[in-house]
Amino acid sequence: MHRVNIHPTAIVETSSLGDNVTVHAFAVVRDGATLGNNVVIHPYVVIESGVILGDNVEVFPGAYVGKVPKGAGVLARTPRFEPFVQIGANCSIGPHVVIYYDIKIGENTLIGDGASIRELCRIGSRCVVGRHVTLNYNTSVGDDIKIMDHSWLAGNMRVGNRVFISGGVLTANDNMMGKHGYQEERIVGPSICDDAVIGAGAILLPGVVIGEEAIVGAGAVVTRDVPPRTVVMGIPARARISLEGE
Repeated sequence: MHRVNIHPTAIVETSSLGDNVTVHAFAVVRDGATLGNNVVIHPYVVIESGVILGDNVEVFPGAYVGKVPKGAGVLARTPRFEPFVQIGANCSIGPHVVIYYDIKIGENTLIGDGASIRELCRIGSRCVVGRHVTLNYNTSVGDDIKIMDHSWLAGNMRVGNRVFISGGVLTANDNMMGKHGYQEERIVGPSICDDAVIGAGAILLPGVVIGEEAIVGAGAVVTRDVPPRTVVMGIPARARISLEGE
């Protein structure tokens, strides 16, 4: 038998509800949204049209899924997006998370409290996106990633598989800091290759490539590419150890 548990103060406009769905008080689920089996929507959540939640997804209070990007007449870059969000099975979306449109998130991924995921981002499976992390527009994150609390990933950035990014890491994508407007081919964030580790408080400047299995020390400022299996430290970051042959 098809079962749903919808609080009388909730607004549920969609009919695309799986079995054993629970929608708590004052939540809003718009027409055109799809909720899989055993989905739990906590109080004051907003789920917009075009959002697809896989089985066993839980969305905690105050989260907003399906936000329309707004330029407000001040952005050099005109936001572009398709009005959809796909969140895979068994994901957990923390309190006050904001997920914009044009987002895909794989299965078994945790999005921590207060995180912000901008349009065109792609997040793989079995990932942890920590509390108050920001993924700016068009950022791609692979599988089995951990991004710890308060880190900021710039727009047009790529992160491979099994990468660990510690807390407070900052990245940049524009050496001109906005003076020359937005040019897609010029404004590029760092690329972090498979199995790399980024220490707490490190800063990665535009376009740098962190090679496979490289380690960036805590507080380092990376101004140039880091070869694979190399440890860099300092300001500016310099190679200290090669892990080749280990």
